[in-house]
Amino acid sequence: MLTRAAALWRTGLLSGWGGGRGLWTGRPQSDTDNAKPLEGVKILDLTRVLAGPFATMNLGDLGAEVIKVERPGVGDDTRTWGPPFVDTESTYFLSVNRNKKSIAVNIKDPQGVKIIKELAAVCDVFVENYVPGKLSAMGLGYEDVDKIAPHIVYCSITGYGQTGPMSQRAGYDSVASAISGLMYITGPEDGDPVRPGVAMTDLATGLYAFGAIMAGLIQRYRTGRGLFIDCNLLSSQVACLTQIAANYLIGQKEAKRWGTAHGSIVPYQAFKTKDGYLVVGAGNNQQFATICKILNLPELIDDSKYKTNHLRVQNRKELIKILSARFIEEVTKKWLCLFEGSGIPYGPINSMKEIFEEPQVLHNGLIMEMKHPTVGKISVPG
Repeated sequence: MLTRAAALWRTGLLSGWGGGRGLWTGRPQSDTDNAKPLEGVKILDLTRVLAGPFATMNLGDLGAEVIKVERPGVGDDTRTWGPPFVDTESTYFLSVNRNKKSIAVNIKDPQGVKIIKELAAVCDVFVENYVPGKLSAMGLGYEDVDKIAPHIVYCSITGYGQTGPMSQRAGYDSVASAISGLMYITGPEDGDPVRPGVAMTDLATGLYAFGAIMAGLIQRYRTGRGLFIDCNLLSSQVACLTQIAANYLIGQKEAKRWGTAHGSIVPYQAFKTKDGYLVVGAGNNQQFATICKILNLPELIDDSKYKTNHLRVQNRKELIKILSARFIEEVTKKWLCLFEGSGIPYGPINSMKEIFEEPQVLHNGLIMEMKHPTVGKISVPG
């Protein structure tokens, strides 16, 4: 099978599992509308774990044909990450590898390198997430692939970049999250740094890679030439620090942890209710006044200590104490009813069970059901 990989893929004889997200144009659908924007685009995917697979899954959702190259006998590391498992399949692996075809190739073997080059020659995009220089040593670096496929959009996803003092380190989300400062600003105000509940550094890098690949395809359309894309976890997460980084770079203000609260907006945080939590935000004075009316605390509206957001930030502790005492008097459902239609940003802190019972989540079609070739019908977030 391996020696015939390129031919099999061209003829569509390599099969995989997948479903795919629909595209809504806001108008009646025609046959042309049903065609996905990346149909006909071929992706050669040498990525593992999360950032790379997340990027290529999104390309597959838009209609690209993705072939995932894995190690013989072992496969992607995440195939073993669990429990939970469905039969022998890791749910972690299933969550980011829909809409892909899979092939096992030993890229340390010259014959395996030959197969990858044959596939690259008929592909539009090449995505990998090896430590810089590792694929080049095997003859599969950008310079090598460019010689036989000058049209290729080659995307390399690393931990810290192609060069520099940390470039040879393995890149894992939690470590990059720590080094980039995300973990420093995440957690309770007076507590220890906390790892975000999902691998946001990996996911952000995957989205940056996805966007860069889309831009690369447009450039190739204009020029007829491929290009090299450098994405890495560290750069992606530092870029995502946005206003927190700007506070330091422009105002020399060191960051701190705020729990669920916001350093520059008050109130904007989770409040404990009788039976759960409700997140409420007041981005302007009118919203603050509305919140006070809903809480039956009208005296706060004209209080000189809370007239502006700047003053509310200065008097945060006193104000939050007053609001917290009111929120805990009622159950979450009661507050949801009171805030409905008010124009205030609000919402409960949901468990996984509650998320996938949420009417808006169901309305948005965020549960994707598909048939897996070995485990049958499964559901994944989409």
